[in-house]
Amino acid sequence: MTYFDLTDRVALVTGASSGLGAHFARTLAADGASVALMARRADRLAALAEEISAAGGTAVPVACDVTDAADLPRALDAIEGKLGVIDILINNAGLAGEHGFLGAPAEETARVFEVNQAAVWNVAQHVCQRLCAAEQGGTVVNIASIAGLRAVGGAASYAVSKAAVAHMTRIQALELARHGIRVNAIAPGYFETELTQDFLASEAGARLRKRIPMQRIGRLEELDGLLLLLVSDRGSFITGAVIPVDGGHLLASL
Repeated sequence: MTYFDLTDRVALVTGASSGLGAHFARTLAADGASVALMARRADRLAALAEEISAAGGTAVPVACDVTDAADLPRALDAIEGKLGVIDILINNAGLAGEHGFLGAPAEETARVFEVNQAAVWNVAQHVCQRLCAAEQGGTVVNIASIAGLRAVGGAASYAVSKAAVAHMTRIQALELARHGIRVNAIAPGYFETELTQDFLASEAGARLRKRIPMQRIGRLEELDGLLLLLVSDRGSFITGAVIPVDGGHLLASL
């Protein structure tokens, strides 16, 4: 048993095929949760499930596009059939836009909003409806971003969508508290993943490091303590919080 023991808990991690999602899945499984891995890339999910199982954990891959609201019930039924009712949701799937407001193509903007806002809403709604029907409490952790907590240049659709996630978290927390469901958000700063590695290796990435008070980007394991606090009984009185993990980046001047 660990300090954040998650034995007998069932977790769903969206966007689990790489980056933060894959890391969160490993972290939850290491602390005893049975983890459902959801993303579109079935081959990556299968490899991650095998890795977690080899380390002594329990993981089930479930290929599903989180933007396909009609397919979500099928995927959630499959998870419940194998693991039981989901009582931890890590709403992690996300997509980055590349343009500012004026030059953003309509197709890119629509896709970013679909993945980062609509899917976060839909997955949480489906999972929480099932928790309420089972008269069971649980926890939701939405993955926001510091880009949604202050105005930044570029990647406008991404920043706006993550601002929506932050406020969605508060709305969900307010409504779901009476059902024993806690909802919080983690707002990461810059961490090296497949999504960010090219930028961080560039000259612009080097300049960004200098603007972070801690003068470096984050390590994935530096998200673990907060994640485990929010999903475990150790954080049982925390709901509606949007917590940055950014090395002080939000404190730096624009």
